Amino acid sequence: MTVLGVESSCDETSVAIVRDGRVLANIVASQIRLHADYGGVVPELAARAHLQNLLPVARLALEQADLDIEAIDGFAATRGPGLPMALLVGWRFAQAAAFARGRPCVPVHHHEAHLFSPWIQGAPPQVDFGAFEPNVSLITSGGHSMLVDVPTADSFRVLGGTIDDAAGECFDKTAKLIGLPYPGGPRLDRLAEEGNAAVFEFPRPLLHDRGDDFSFSGLKTSVRYFLRDHPEILTDGQGLRDLCASVRAAIVEVLVTKTVRAARRLGRCCVTASGGVSCNRALRRQLAEACQRHELTLRLVEPAFATDNAAMIAVVGERRLLHGKAPAGFDLEADPSWRLEAVALDSRS
Repeated sequence: MTVLGVESSCDETSVAIVRDGRVLANIVASQIRLHADYGGVVPELAARAHLQNLLPVARLALEQADLDIEAIDGFAATRGPGLPMALLVGWRFAQAAAFARGRPCVPVHHHEAHLFSPWIQGAPPQVDFGAFEPNVSLITSGGHSMLVDVPTADSFRVLGGTIDDAAGECFDKTAKLIGLPYPGGPRLDRLAEEGNAAVFEFPRPLLHDRGDDFSFSGLKTSVRYFLRDHPEILTDGQGLRDLCASVRAAIVEVLVTKTVRAARRLGRCCVTASGGVSCNRALRRQLAEACQRHELTLRLVEPAFATDNAAMIAVVGERRLLHGKAPAGFDLEADPSWRLEAVALDSRS
């Protein structure tokens, strides 16, 4: 089984080729420079860039995999959620390519792909569902933070999600408040490595709430008021680093505490983490420490598959095709608001 996957839900154009679980190619064209002047993703510009990039990226992926398009047994693409016009470009590309060659086209939920991305490991990368363990999965990215119970490799249940701002949004918006260039989250993380997280105290939203939802808008607002009352911090090099470290500590403590708490409550012995924010150094360290303390196995997504990429899309598409649970994708429209709860394996066929 050889599957070509397409990802275009936001600002990365990606095409990957997976054969029998092995990632033969995973090409990602980033749009960071395009959106940097605006301090965030501009949907119309993102869609135009996908139109320009998709065909060259697909050709490069085929070249890297040393395959002809006729060798592709099936296509998979992100159907949702995401930016409407950006999704449409990748989804229509996959539909057209599949229809033209009489191949199946598999719709993939973007979050489900993140959910199983930690199982893509090794060099060369290969998905290892044989090593699967029932787990609680933390998916945390720019627009989403959620906890998902994954009892088997073919089933999952959303435990909680973002009420308002996701962790990635809080990182990015805090970075913008203190004047860091886009994308701000990774830059804030680098500054935080040189700061003291104990200098400033910020709220830990819903930390002691027994539910599994996340809310970071209050933390962002707290940072805004702090900067209003202490504008001098912006010109104090070490003070700024301490601020970044303190904000990061608040976000990470919430993510780690709620993830480990959910795993212990449900009796899961494994925790996974995926999405762009899972690259945050403090999050990776503290998740590892907390899992070791509570004797939980931790599987972190490889950084190459943490941000939006088509390899994770192709992996889910291939598994769906092999299990005969791939709905006909030619009559489906892209769904920018597709909810993960609506993706139940029992109803896919």
